[in-house]
Amino acid sequence: MEWLVEYGYIGLFIGAFLAATVIPFSSDVLLVALLAAGGDPYIAVPIATVGNWLGGLTSYWLGWLGRWEWIEKWLGVKREKLERQKSRINRYGSLMALMTWLPIVGDVLAVALGFYRIDFKRSALYMLIGKCARFVAWAVIYYWIAPLF
Repeated sequence: MEWLVEYGYIGLFIGAFLAATVIPFSSDVLLVALLAAGGDPYIAVPIATVGNWLGGLTSYWLGWLGRWEWIEKWLGVKREKLERQKSRINRYGSLMALMTWLPIVGDVLAVALGFYRIDFKRSALYMLIGKCARFVAWAVIYYWIAPLF
């Protein structure tokens, strides 16, 4: 288990980054495994947060590159449906980035925020806050439950 701590922070960063893109992966499991192996939560939580945040920003950027025509052509989604979704996204705006920590839905939200050109700075800030809160919560849960075993 010592190797997990020694090389684990880099792996945690990469795993957290990939988990925030459209690759189905659980960065939470990596964080908890690293903590269980003796990792320092004051190092692991910021690393997981930054990796996951940068992955979310990558998804935002991929959405930003998207075009209406591509969505219609390749995914078969009509422009009218995209317009209805845009009105929902516009209702909450960058605050929706707080929810990008959610599994599966969060990745789609990050792409949608970019696709609909929601304010980048605010989206990035709220995304960072949401992802940090997620990893802090997992670390706290781990330290509450770990003594029971």
